[in-house]
Amino acid sequence: MKEDLVECSKGLNVPLTPLSFLERAATLYGDKVSIIYGDHVRFSWRQTYERCLKLASALVNLGVSHGDIVATLAPNIPEQYELHFGAPMAGAIISALNPKLDATTLPIILEQLEHCKIIFVDYEFIDTAFKATKLISQKKLTPPIIVLIQDYDQLVKGLPEGTLIYDEVLEKGQLDFKIILPRNECEPISVNFTSGSTGIPKGAVYSHRSVYLNSLATMTRFDVRTTPVFLWTVDMFRCNGWCFIWLLAALGGTNICVRDNFSAKNISDAIYFHKVTHFCGAPILLEIIANCDVIKPFSHKVSVTVAGILPSFEVLNKVAEIGFDVNIGYGMTEVLGPVIVRKWKKDFDDDVTKFNYVEEGVIDFMMVEFDVKDPNTMKSVPWDGKTIGEIMFKGNTLMLGYLKSSKVSDEAFRDGWYRTRDLGVRLPNGSFSLKDRAKDAIYCKGEFVSSLEVETVLLNHPKVLKVAVVGDEGLVESPCAIVKLKDGCSASVEDIIKFCEDKLDAHMVPKSVVFGDLPLNSTGKVQKFVIREKIKSNGLCDSIR
Repeated sequence: MKEDLVECSKGLNVPLTPLSFLERAATLYGDKVSIIYGDHVRFSWRQTYERCLKLASALVNLGVSHGDIVATLAPNIPEQYELHFGAPMAGAIISALNPKLDATTLPIILEQLEHCKIIFVDYEFIDTAFKATKLISQKKLTPPIIVLIQDYDQLVKGLPEGTLIYDEVLEKGQLDFKIILPRNECEPISVNFTSGSTGIPKGAVYSHRSVYLNSLATMTRFDVRTTPVFLWTVDMFRCNGWCFIWLLAALGGTNICVRDNFSAKNISDAIYFHKVTHFCGAPILLEIIANCDVIKPFSHKVSVTVAGILPSFEVLNKVAEIGFDVNIGYGMTEVLGPVIVRKWKKDFDDDVTKFNYVEEGVIDFMMVEFDVKDPNTMKSVPWDGKTIGEIMFKGNTLMLGYLKSSKVSDEAFRDGWYRTRDLGVRLPNGSFSLKDRAKDAIYCKGEFVSSLEVETVLLNHPKVLKVAVVGDEGLVESPCAIVKLKDGCSASVEDIIKFCEDKLDAHMVPKSVVFGDLPLNSTGKVQKFVIREKIKSNGLCDSIR
């Protein structure tokens, strides 16, 4: 009897894919608003579904076939959203690239995407795209076809012959197109490049299955209910918008698209005019909100989730007073974005070294397992809040691996766990607290120094805007702080060190301080490897040790 039931169930299995979310939205939420962009664009879920069908049909007509890659170079605009459905509906793999990539880096990325047939480019970045494809052609390689995305009030003239226009491509598509579903749910749906904060960006490949499950997990992770109003402040190229692109279709929500997603005016206008319920992104969003006089306390609660080094307690308190529920996320490109989200609570005292608000909490149900292990013995560390180990994951919402990098992929998944290369401790309640990146950890006289903890203390200095702490390798490795002060402020090395001495153990206090700008990559992350190279080559911190 049991064998018969198993045999009968085989015909009911359907590959999991987030493409099913859009067809359902068109049926269930057909007349509800799906996308709002400025004063000129307003689509329903039925219209969005039809546009994506036509887009998929047009891609096939242009020669895109199963397994080909369709790239994008665009901000958070409706076309970027549509391509995340339209390209996979044509059987292709979507790769949303950082539009801030320069003309030197972009061809390197496109060469990694060797099956990239087409790249859709927003008008703001069209010159970069032309330069990149020219460099590819000079190498006797075939560059992708460029499709220009024009804004309603920005028409680009003098285009090279053969350049296609998004709206014209869309109009050639057919509404009766039959969606090309994945043959297997583990087939790739997207390629997302890491930020490159530790070197050359790597392409993390996601499957239909993983993004489907991660989208569902996001509902509980971010406490998102039916028909949310989501403001696009997290970049859509970043882990496919943390999978909110597909989640919004599953829940019939409304996408508020903004070209400048770090504009205080855009944020405030969207909250008041559209009753935004959620938005996400980098911690700088909190600083923008806190420093903006036009954002006043509002009547409804807005959930904002940020991932990265948090700003000062002053900023966190101010945004909480305005009416934001602040959540702190922990994750990375390889695990499809923030995999753990914890509410920020004002349950700490004045001793900022306690870091009560950044204990990341427990894993969500789709990841299944996480642990903090000794990376050599693979033994779990004790739950004492002190013993340092590597944070590792195992579950359903991981990347398939790195594009064209089987050796690196094998190393990342060595011993059956995804190795984050992040260091943390296991807390007595079973949760964990992030301490540092393995490459950024500092060992001073045999004692571990968390650069993140030192940076968090310094960010609460009233005159400090940004900071990076690295190991200054002399006779004994010691913390070196590179500090960027707020405009109009001045401080001495002694001021910075004294501030730390009052709040940190002696071995964690920076022994040297440098004032100046920090090297950032195209996503705004500090490139600590660049700082370390400068220290190594020209003794950046030697003169003030």
